[in-house]
Parts: sequence; structure tokens; C-alpha cells
Amino acid sequence: MIVVAGEALIDLVVSAEGERAVPGGSPANVAVTLARLDQRVRLLARIGPDEYGRQLTEHLDANQVDLAWAVRADQPTSVAVATLNAAGQASYEFRLEGAADWQWTPQELPDLTGTPATALHTGSLALALAPGAQVLEDLLARERQRDALTVSIDLNLRPSIVSDRAAEQERVRRQVRHAHLVKASDEDLAWLHPDRSAADVMAEWRDAGVLCAVVTRGGDGAWLLAPDGTLHEEPAVRTTVVDTVGAGDSFTGGLLAALADLDALGDRPADRLAAVTEPQWEAVLRQAATVAALTCARRGADPPRRAEVEALLTTPN
Repeated sequence: MIVVAGEALIDLVVSAEGERAVPGGSPANVAVTLARLDQRVRLLARIGPDEYGRQLTEHLDANQVDLAWAVRADQPTSVAVATLNAAGQASYEFRLEGAADWQWTPQELPDLTGTPATALHTGSLALALAPGAQVLEDLLARERQRDALTVSIDLNLRPSIVSDRAAEQERVRRQVRHAHLVKASDEDLAWLHPDRSAADVMAEWRDAGVLCAVVTRGGDGAWLLAPDGTLHEEPAVRTTVVDTVGAGDSFTGGLLAALADLDALGDRPADRLAAVTEPQWEAVLRQAATVAALTCARRGADPPRRAEVEALLTTPN
């Protein structure tokens, strides 16, 4: 079982066709992607009591995301306004003040000891916004120390909300030390470290104990720095882009699902990830890129199901 922790919010998507409210939030999108790829997934989220919270619950239930550890919160649901340009690329504005997602207390988190969890994934605003961010960071630290599951982080930075670059540099530097796998976009790194190359940052993460570092590069594909120091590059899968909402999240879900299929998630994470061969890393990246491309080909954060991914992966170029 893969445990995903973090926000489940509503994306209010604004386009030339009007407005529509759809379930979203980076960790929730990752959880849905994993479930559609036939992975058992449980979401640690705080879900509000309002109509948006009901919509989120129905969406997650319909996608077989386990909500046994979800908290039924008293606070309202967060809203992200996603405005699409003519090319389908999304820019975001957030309505987060006093919302449910950021109010974690230590008592609300389960003890993962003795559970069937093989990985813990989180990231995005859940690791950036107080007071809940510190609670989740402490969870990551405990799990890294326990060495009984794989810890994964997707930076997914939001400079429009958390704009103090120096503070974010320190936060990320501190949090990646707790992770075995870290994923970021080239846009994340360009904002976080405008004077440094992605390769330099990935090498720094490796020195800090990150076993696998991944940088997505939009239409230019993705890089993966493997535990043995080998850099793998995967081109983007060609597609007709409808919009990019949820593309990065679906890439992360595709990546984790591929590793789960290889039995590369679980206890003794260093040994498991070190056992992944070079051809397997290439296949992992290819699956993640394919999942992201299929998501870009339709409206909103609507990741593909396993059969769709396998059909495209087996189609001759």
C-alpha cells in the first residue's frame, strides 16, 4: 500500500468555455493516478464539511482511493483557481486562508508501524504551509529513520503563495534529507535556484541522502539521477495538449506505480532502489512520461487507467 499525505482541494478551472469546479490538489491527484494504475493507495487528507468536501469525497471514493485515515475537518475546503491560456497551460491563484488542508495535528496522523505501507509520498503546499507542514515533516523524518518504507517528495512549489525564496531554499534543503526519492519540475528549480543548474541541484540532493532525483522538463522530457549516479534522460511523449492541469502529479503517480510494480518500494529502500537496473529505470521514466502525456491530452486532472497506459507503451513508434 502506498500512503499519500497532503491536500485535497477544488480546482476552479477558468477557460474560454467558462468555469468548472473539479477535484484536485497535488497529493490527491497522485493518489487518484496510483489507484487508476491498479495500486492500493490510502490518502491522508483533511477534508472539509462543505459541498466541495462532499464532492472531493465522492471523487476519491469513485476512484478507489482509501480514505480510512482521512480526517473529517471542521474547516472549509481549499480552492485553487486554475486559469488556462490559449495553449492549455494553467496559472494558479489560491484561496487557502483558514482552510482544512493545513491544520494537521500530530494526533491526527496514524502510526505506520505494522501497517502494509510500502511508501509514503507527499509534497506541494502540504509541506510548505503552517501549522500542518511541520507535522508532516516530522512524519517524514520518523519514517526515514525507521527505514521501513520509501519516502517520496514532489516539490511542486507555489511561488505565488510562498514567495520567500531564501526560506523556501532552506525548507527544501531540510526536507529532502528525509526523502529517498525527490521529484521537481525545471520550473521549480529555476525559481528556487535561479543561479544554479538542475544537474547541480540534483547532485546536492544525492549528497544529502536522496537516492533517486527526478526533474521533469515539460515538452523536453525528464531527467532521473539513479542511486549509482547514472543520469537517465527520457523524451516527452508526443501528444496534443488540451491542458496541463495535473500533468506533473500524474507523472509522479506513474513513476511510483512503476517502481511498485518492480517491488522497488518498501523496507530497506536503499537496497530496493539500488537493485533497479538501467533498462528498468528507463522503463520507469517511460511509463511516467506516458501517464503525463495522456493526462495532458484531456481536460483537467484526469489521469489514465492502466490499460490506456499499457496500450500506448506497446504501440510501435
